[in-house]
Amino acid sequence: MAQVWRCAGLRWVGREPVLVWDGGNRSAWPWGKQVAFAVVDGGGRRCVGARGNSCPLGAAVSGRSVGARCEECARLDRAHSVAADTVPDDPRPYSVYLAWFGPGMVKVGITAVERGSARLLEQGAVVFTWLGRGPLMSARRSEELLRSALGVPDRIAYDAKRAVRSALPAAAVREAEVRELHARAVGLERWPEALERMPFEAVDHTGAFGLDGLAPAAAVVGELVPGGVVRGELVAAAGPDLHLRTRRGVVVLDTRLMTGWELTGTGERGGDVTVPVREFGGVQGGLF
Repeated sequence: MAQVWRCAGLRWVGREPVLVWDGGNRSAWPWGKQVAFAVVDGGGRRCVGARGNSCPLGAAVSGRSVGARCEECARLDRAHSVAADTVPDDPRPYSVYLAWFGPGMVKVGITAVERGSARLLEQGAVVFTWLGRGPLMSARRSEELLRSALGVPDRIAYDAKRAVRSALPAAAVREAEVRELHARAVGLERWPEALERMPFEAVDHTGAFGLDGLAPAAAVVGELVPGGVVRGELVAAAGPDLHLRTRRGVVVLDTRLMTGWELTGTGERGGDVTVPVREFGGVQGGLF
């Protein structure tokens, strides 16, 4: 009988993508690795729970959900989220960062200092620089100030990030755009006193993500389905996305769609994908 695994998501360990499985097992994902798995037929997708606890109902969740949580577990998870402003008394120091995903695609955010650059890798930031460091509420106030002053959004859609990964400008151009925004940011007069300004130091993740020479994506996986198969060669990874070379071309798999499913290895190589996909930038396709 084939061994069954339940995916707990993609993590970035150092500067390398690693898939984590329930029970703590991990799978490293070097470039060129053959990805080949099938979704166990008959089980359905189940809620992954919240805050390290299993869903008490084992509730079914939509195959298209990137959160893989039922309504109650999603509420519980958000109730303990720094991003949702529900833990204002967190004593840890926080860093404010400027993240660049492509020309004109920049956001400001915060992350706990102890996490280092993990948050930037998880988001798929191609280039980033630190802006400041200090207490949570000062970091949060500066985040709102900088969004308004720099005219940058709260978040950037993953489809927008995916669309530019294969056509990035030269490293010097990327760095120059981030440098200019950093200078504007740290020069603001209303900068919170408790927040230490950080000098400009661009960190480029192009190599870590494997984006040099990346072919444009032909399609994006829309969801996994019972009995579906995904096979391809890993050519790049950014944030939660795996870029797989398949018979159809490069297909992007958001690994958040894998959580909550029971998966098994196919024991075969090749480039077959038999789950619903959509043409990149188009409409939902059927099975192929």
